[in-house]
Amino acid sequence: MTTDQPPTTPRAALSRRDLMRATGIGLVASPALAACGRGFGGGGDDAGDGVTLNMVWWGDATRAEKTQAALDLFMEANEGVSIKIEYQDSGPYQDKLATRFAAGDAPDLMAMRMDSLREYADRGALLDLNEYSGAIDLSGLSDNASTLAEVGDSVFGVPAGLNAIGFVVRKDLAEQYGVAVPDGDTWSWEDLAAFAKGITDASDGAVYGTGFEAQTLANIVVYTRQRGEDFFTEAGELGVTAATVQAWFELIGGMRDEGGFPPAGFFEQIGGSPDQSYIAQGKLASQIIPTNNFLGYNAACGGNLALLRIPGETQGTRRGQSIDCPHLWSVASASAHPEEAIRLLDFLTNDPEASLATGTTRGVPANASVAEEIKDSLEPDDQLATDYLIALQGEELPRSFTYPPGGSAVFDFLDAIAVEVEFGRQSPADGAAQFIEQAKQAIAG
Repeated sequence: MTTDQPPTTPRAALSRRDLMRATGIGLVASPALAACGRGFGGGGDDAGDGVTLNMVWWGDATRAEKTQAALDLFMEANEGVSIKIEYQDSGPYQDKLATRFAAGDAPDLMAMRMDSLREYADRGALLDLNEYSGAIDLSGLSDNASTLAEVGDSVFGVPAGLNAIGFVVRKDLAEQYGVAVPDGDTWSWEDLAAFAKGITDASDGAVYGTGFEAQTLANIVVYTRQRGEDFFTEAGELGVTAATVQAWFELIGGMRDEGGFPPAGFFEQIGGSPDQSYIAQGKLASQIIPTNNFLGYNAACGGNLALLRIPGETQGTRRGQSIDCPHLWSVASASAHPEEAIRLLDFLTNDPEASLATGTTRGVPANASVAEEIKDSLEPDDQLATDYLIALQGEELPRSFTYPPGGSAVFDFLDAIAVEVEFGRQSPADGAAQFIEQAKQAIAG
């Protein structure tokens, strides 16, 4: 599967911090496949009496090949409809999408970031799928999945795939150093700290027991929910408190002080692929990953990974994990061909053949019955990750709320402050207070 979260800024050598900021899938497309589109530069004309849809996303060549295979099936079944695709590196995607909307040249169907949905929806730039309920069937989505693109009484997108975060543990390192792998269904943050310290101590510091970044939103969002808060609320406000942000910084700082967690700056220049990761190099025994990356990470670790839930799920005020998605599929309200775009979206969501063609490049199919139907065709590690998602969807989990307008800027504040706290230049309490102040200002506009 392809790593997938909001796009990151490309450069010759991305730092780990840049890559963790989003979960970035941003690989540059091959020239041959890039020619399938128009460089993400403008909408196409209809060919003859037919309809031409413009569909855009961020991704790599593998994703493009698999997506094209699904689109070929759709075009075979829908004579007169052609699809011009455009995909590219993740970094400039968001700016180019905004430029096209500003120029009145919106694509018909597009990958929409979770942190941007509310801003486009509030401007009336996206179709409300509830108005097309007879053309697209969303009944196969779980409650967790169906509300991901919900704003008020409207729905402005469909998950392109589902994922969550999970904890992976190197079983071979745990065995080598005589530290038991925790029970992933019941373990606490204290259990994680004990496991991490045990690995570091037993290896004489050659391997750190665990490591992840404080500023990765997916991580702190789960911790926030476990404390009974929502990072962003349904009303579009900041729901996390300074006390929770401080506790998060202190949790990581405490593990670092005990030696189970790497020193400050450890993640600065690590690459973003599973093969480049510290856990694959044997320098970490555990970390958090998006579940749609389990296949790649397990392969890079020689098949030695166990996939566990996030610690603290049975000790917190409530569950923290949720069902999320790498990106949504949204239809522009200005599309000249909304019926055909909706038909394509319904095909991608509900047709098992479409999901068989695309595989799990964007996560587990949002339609639960489709996910079950294609599961046996997947690689064993993809099956394991799919089972993980299917099991989570059957549980009572908190809802993921859309980012409020201005919410996408919140990461920048968290990133900068977390670094200051990490290097001891700011206390967890002062950093948390500063973050809350800045985040509230950004959301207030």
